[in-house]
Amino acid sequence: MKIEQIYTGCLAQGAYYIESNGEVAIIDPLRETQQYVDKATNESAKIKYIFETHFHADFVSGHVDLAKKTGATIIFGPGAETNYSAHIAKDNEIFKLGNISIKVLHTPGHTLESSTFLLIDEQGNDYAIFSGDTLFLGDVGRPDLAIKSDLTKEDLAAMLYDSLRNKIIPLEDNVIVYPAHGAGSACGKNLSKETVGLLGEQKQTNYALRADMTKEEFVKEVLEGIPPPPQYFAKNAMMNKSGYETFDNVLKKGNIGLSAEEFENIANEQHALVLDVRPQSEYTKAHIPNSIFIGLEGGFAPWVGALITDLKQPILLVAPENKEKETVTRLSRVGYDNTLGYLKGGIATWKDAGKDIETLESIPAEEFAEKAKEHDLNILDVRKNGEYQSMHLEVNGVKNFPLDFINENMNQIDKNKTYHIHCAGGYRSVIAASILKARGFNNIINIEGGFDRLKMTNLPISNFVCPSTLK
Repeated sequence: MKIEQIYTGCLAQGAYYIESNGEVAIIDPLRETQQYVDKATNESAKIKYIFETHFHADFVSGHVDLAKKTGATIIFGPGAETNYSAHIAKDNEIFKLGNISIKVLHTPGHTLESSTFLLIDEQGNDYAIFSGDTLFLGDVGRPDLAIKSDLTKEDLAAMLYDSLRNKIIPLEDNVIVYPAHGAGSACGKNLSKETVGLLGEQKQTNYALRADMTKEEFVKEVLEGIPPPPQYFAKNAMMNKSGYETFDNVLKKGNIGLSAEEFENIANEQHALVLDVRPQSEYTKAHIPNSIFIGLEGGFAPWVGALITDLKQPILLVAPENKEKETVTRLSRVGYDNTLGYLKGGIATWKDAGKDIETLESIPAEEFAEKAKEHDLNILDVRKNGEYQSMHLEVNGVKNFPLDFINENMNQIDKNKTYHIHCAGGYRSVIAASILKARGFNNIINIEGGFDRLKMTNLPISNFVCPSTLK
């Protein structure tokens, strides 16, 4: 028996490759599936099953493509309805894989069809659970993401309580827990950085598994502090339920080098969004007018999903050399399948063609601190509301303007004013500045290094929530 976790950091997501006696199961595969086919081929094995723990909301799974490539059977838990061929398992149904078995434990709560897959080893012992978003290390899945359900999040939270206590907690302490996500995922609140653990440890440390917890207490605690889900979550879940364009076609269409003229023509004719994914320091020095920055080096896919509201939006890329294919791939993982090409040769090609270039004014935190002592400035802190509440600048003109809600809050600021903008370290502030500039806010100054550097100046810092917080 072989179990391999294939972890993708930018999504904080774990897919799983399980092999026994020449037969393979893949659990919650990524959109790009050739890696699983190649791995099975190298092991002289055949992919037999594709298990999906639920209809994922935070990424587009590769189950449909992988089934087409391999003939493997897609398996969902009870109650799932799909627009493609899939086996909808019964609770406690068992699937043989070589010398081992995989048992379906229906664990509704995160979503109605959510299931945990129990691996039973060659000796017939319960060995591991692949818990999807039912159980994380340190947390459980949020119960507010069910597709078109008449049930409330309180109803689903109550279901999750029962699922954990009836299906998970009775298992032995030495059962290994392989969750779908780790720290950084928006599918839970306080996920551990660890991505593999023991069930016994979770029984001792995970608040949601406390032995003395009532259902009412569980519902209250699991729902407390959950932010609204990103707008792309429901759309990704529907793609996973309904099917999607093959990844090979998406890559073929998007991984095309374009001259400056071709790039500009497509941008104008198809109203394509120009997405610049280079490091932020390169973007601030030179970028195409009206382009949006979301750098590959940060939380790329989640921020794309949060800020670009139309999954079908035509996209053109300005990417670091040899990162073009990776960018198309990472966009497709969250359902953005309409990339139309990239600027071949990058920003140098644009400059050589005599096209207009813009810059984003950026100043060091120390320089900003001197200005703030002498003048009243308009300051936008684009960190999350919780970050702002815990600590922020205590000077006149500061507003919390979370990047998450920039599209909703655009009417709260004035195009005729100059704004100094910062986040924690400098990544999100450049994203926000690029969006504001594209919307006609031309007087934006980025503070390099963000709040991490501002704390090192002698500007006053407060943990009091001032009334100018927008959202």
